Amino acid sequence: MRLCGACALLALLFVSSLDSSESFETTVLPKKGSDVTVSSKLPGCTVCTVSGVNDTQTSCQLFLKLVPEEEVKLLFDCSQPIKQSYSVEITSLIECTKDICNPKMVEVQSSLLSEFTRTFIWKLNAPEKTLVSLDVLGAGLTDKAPHPCPDGPQYTVITSEANREVPTLYCRGGLETRLDLPNQGVVSLKAKPNMEVASVLFQASPRPMMREMTVTIGPSSTVVLSRDPKETECEVCVTDGATPDCHSTEKTLKSAEKLPLEFHCLKPQDVFTMKMTTKMECTKSSCTPASAEVDPELFKGFNKTLTWDISVPDRTVLTLHFPSVGLKEISSSENCKDGFQYTVSTTRTDGQKKATSYCKGGTVSQLELLGKTTVTVEVPEGGELDQTVFSLKAAPRRGRSMSVTSDPNTDIIIKKQAIEPDCQICVTVGSKQTCHAKTYRLKNPHNTSVEFTCPQPQNVFSVEINREIDCTETSCLGDTVHAENKFFPDFNRTFTWDLKVVSNRVSQLNFAETGLRQIPNDETCPDDHTYSVIIYLRSGLANIGTFCKGGLVTTILARYKSRVSLMVPGNAKLDPLDFQLNVGNVTDMAAIVKVSLPRGVSDTDFLTPNYPNSFPDNERMRWEFTVPGMHNYTINFLDHLAPECLNEGDMVVVEYQKEGKMPTRLTLTDPQPQHQQGSFNLVLKNCETNRTLPGLRLSYRVSVMRSGHPVLCTVDLTRHPAVSVQIEKVGSDPFCEMSINSVVKEKINVAKGTTAKLSFLDCPNDDIRLTATQVIACKNVMCSATSLFVPTLDSCLPMLLQSFTWHITIPHEATLDLVSPTGSLRQSLPEQPCDQSSSVRVAEADGYFIGDFCSNGVIQKLQVHANVSITAMPRDFRKCKEPLLNVSVSPEITETIIYNVSPKMTSPTVLATPSWPQGMKPFSTVSWIVDLPTQYKAHLQFVNVSQPKCADRHTSIKVKLLGQEEELMSRREDERAENLWVRESFYLNMSNCKPERDHFGARTMIVLKEKSNLLVILLALFGALLFLSIILVVVCIVVRKKKAKMRSEASIYMGKGNIFRPNDKHFTKTRADNDSHVYDYIDDTMVYGHLLSGSTYNDSIELPKGMQVDSYQTFTGPTDGPLPVIKEPEPEPEKGQYQTFLGPSDAFIPSRPRTPIERQDSLGFQDRRMVDNELYTFKSTGEINKIRLSGADLEPQPPIMEESL
Repeated sequence: MRLCGACALLALLFVSSLDSSESFETTVLPKKGSDVTVSSKLPGCTVCTVSGVNDTQTSCQLFLKLVPEEEVKLLFDCSQPIKQSYSVEITSLIECTKDICNPKMVEVQSSLLSEFTRTFIWKLNAPEKTLVSLDVLGAGLTDKAPHPCPDGPQYTVITSEANREVPTLYCRGGLETRLDLPNQGVVSLKAKPNMEVASVLFQASPRPMMREMTVTIGPSSTVVLSRDPKETECEVCVTDGATPDCHSTEKTLKSAEKLPLEFHCLKPQDVFTMKMTTKMECTKSSCTPASAEVDPELFKGFNKTLTWDISVPDRTVLTLHFPSVGLKEISSSENCKDGFQYTVSTTRTDGQKKATSYCKGGTVSQLELLGKTTVTVEVPEGGELDQTVFSLKAAPRRGRSMSVTSDPNTDIIIKKQAIEPDCQICVTVGSKQTCHAKTYRLKNPHNTSVEFTCPQPQNVFSVEINREIDCTETSCLGDTVHAENKFFPDFNRTFTWDLKVVSNRVSQLNFAETGLRQIPNDETCPDDHTYSVIIYLRSGLANIGTFCKGGLVTTILARYKSRVSLMVPGNAKLDPLDFQLNVGNVTDMAAIVKVSLPRGVSDTDFLTPNYPNSFPDNERMRWEFTVPGMHNYTINFLDHLAPECLNEGDMVVVEYQKEGKMPTRLTLTDPQPQHQQGSFNLVLKNCETNRTLPGLRLSYRVSVMRSGHPVLCTVDLTRHPAVSVQIEKVGSDPFCEMSINSVVKEKINVAKGTTAKLSFLDCPNDDIRLTATQVIACKNVMCSATSLFVPTLDSCLPMLLQSFTWHITIPHEATLDLVSPTGSLRQSLPEQPCDQSSSVRVAEADGYFIGDFCSNGVIQKLQVHANVSITAMPRDFRKCKEPLLNVSVSPEITETIIYNVSPKMTSPTVLATPSWPQGMKPFSTVSWIVDLPTQYKAHLQFVNVSQPKCADRHTSIKVKLLGQEEELMSRREDERAENLWVRESFYLNMSNCKPERDHFGARTMIVLKEKSNLLVILLALFGALLFLSIILVVVCIVVRKKKAKMRSEASIYMGKGNIFRPNDKHFTKTRADNDSHVYDYIDDTMVYGHLLSGSTYNDSIELPKGMQVDSYQTFTGPTDGPLPVIKEPEPEPEKGQYQTFLGPSDAFIPSRPRTPIERQDSLGFQDRRMVDNELYTFKSTGEINKIRLSGADLEPQPPIMEESL
């Protein structure tokens, strides 16, 4: 029983787990003018409409648009939580005239689907130059709050729905009480589920597009408002007079109180920049005014340049104090990230000027300057300055003072180096000042004032900047350590960094960027930047070494506590080497030095710590050498001294370690490794020594030389007599050595038709570029066509072919034709680039670039009236088996280049001038012959045309139909080319002048469209009416003709063959006696079809194949073939079916015969009474009037022989 209960419980849980979806049902009624859209965020969630009796009918979908003022019941069905699975958009339109907006009060249907995330959208529609002001009801808005808004709906504003601008986001709780937007502006409000939204949000009203402001300009200030002509049109007007004083580009404003201004644009701060210059004067003891003040509301939001010109008497020190912001000095090429840039320039008594630039965020808060001073502050658009930018004071020049602020854990030690009793160090902390004659240590100074009582203290004192870096409690993973340039820049300085790690770990110093070079400890570096690394051992300090920038030492690892120092003299510009600090692994080595040996031949010297003094007792040190491949190394001891070890059997050991091999232990006097390969470690181990005697010291040299073997290759170009090969070094490896026929070259050229022996030593394939060229010379127009194949070069070449170029020369009176083997070409354009691996580059012989081309385009043929170079772009030429281009020579053309183009019907065709977007060659002419498909017309659009200023001649753009001289359009550089429709194939021509400046180029677009068939339809209707009229006339005539009978007989003479006459007894009865010549039915198209030639009706009728045997055909002479045998038809032919006189297979024109009968009975004559009637009926009953149909009867008549009768 318990088992059954457990099973039932499990089954119930299983069923409940299957049905975990949520559903929600509600009834909504959207208001009038609101477009409500409900959409699902997840594929498995649907929104359904419920209708029918007892709500039995549902229609579900992912996206549902509700009809305004129509109540509907909705069912939301989703496997996920309902609130996060759907979104609702409610869109309304605010229509405004120049006087009123509808609706005036912007309301929200807040209760509509409040269970979901809702976005209320209002789109604005207003006349030109009219702003829509949305006055915010209730609390104001702010754009400074974090987004999304923490406790209310979020507003989004864009000024134009068409432009892709970054929207402005607002939250409630600010000072913005009005939103001014132009036509097509959009305001939206996004509310979270169940969030309360006020029913009325804005009050809408229209007003002219104008921004007003009132400014006050001080008596010693001048303001210049300027607008870049390239920016949006906008006027600034001063409206304090009878008529406004308006300017569109620049306006100067001088001392004024509450000067009214009007800007006739929406955002003048985006268009105008403001420059204000203020003059200040100082005496030897004071300045007027005493501070540089600015009104924060003066042209708020504008891009501003504020300048203060300060006049200072001679021998006066001007002190500028920046109370609210610290400055950081930057170079002249740098820019401040936040856009606030300070520039301080001084003019000395000798006329020389010095300018220094600063950014915010530094430690410099005070500047001491001499001479006339100019302070300029660049304020970005929307930036705000404090009311007091800086204060200033003047004092007679006495000593030198500065403000010092350091980073945490940084001390500054000032030491006196020269005897100068009159110069002291005076430090002011708070309000207390203390002076020191020799040394003073500033511990973590912050805005500490340091004053020297002499004018040039840098010649008296030196400065040490010491910083402690403790990595025992905090991680030091890749921290960059660098020297600060802000401390005492013209003093002799020593930067020291005290490093500390856990006792059994090491501080890892990485100098991978430039490396270090070891020098003797008593020397200095050529660039005056001398580094040293010191370690703190139990036995005392040990100097690992003294180093300069630019060497092979990439990493130094020092155990436990260490110090890195940098010494820079005062006359040297600080250019420190930054290094990265990490914590290394556990080691028992005192120090580890990692060295990356270079390729080629080199000698590098190394010294033991404290050299030439003693190496520390009982310590070990390791040098790790990375040796490049195919190189040998040799170790030479230059100077060494073995100490006296106190312990018996103990000795100094030099150990060589290699990966995967047993270490080799040697003494200082043993032969050291010679001509070895592979990376290795050198470990030096000292013993406990007798310190009364000299200790261990060692100086050694590591020599490296190449051991690689050259790659040999013989290039035979006799198989390709027109091909030459070029090989060039492009890498930075100085040890790559190339030679041709045993001669070392930087560039190798294998001439066409020759054989060369090449050698490559230590040359990576990526550092060598292989190219090839082929010359194709055509001496006359009769040159045969050829296909451009890339020949296969010798396989021994170690590098891949980068490009192949054909230089094609043709006579002056010839033209070069380029055709794609696949049928068409496409010009590579910036917006429609070709794949480089399948394109060719075409240029004229003088280097003028025509363009890059690939296949599958609209260019059927490219014709160039010049010598041309064609370059196959980089690709795997080993797989290139098909020709790249077909080349032929044709007669001379008048243009420089002709494109034969067949536009596609499925997509627009883009045409561009050669070398686009660069300009055409001076005095060159380019044409496009555009072949349009039948029944299509073209819309020719000039998308982008750049015109130059011509120094000689004019540019021209011409369009005309093929085969016609009349021009559809002709424009010069000073005329605008308009788009036009062309109904037939046409010719587009562009000619360049000699530009004085700028260039001539154009990009056009061709869009095809089917022609209208209205004319064809009208012609067809007219033809049909004409045909019906003719049929009625013909039927009447045929009825009359059926009653007539043929009475005349004729006999025909055949020069060869048999004689027969219709009245011979071959027929059972004469033609006049039977009805074989009477038609029971006549097919009009068989008899009168030739009258309908040229009409659309004739095209719809299927005419019989072969010759029309029931109409007259001129005899052309005798024939040698057998005569046809004509049999008399059966006595009673079948009625109701039209029978031709001859079968279709017998419809032929026999040679014209000679006739022995009279001329009026001959086929060579015809009665004029019948000639003007297509039915050959008589027009009159007059005499026979004979006309000659051919000249055959004018020849002498053959005699009539009796045998022929």
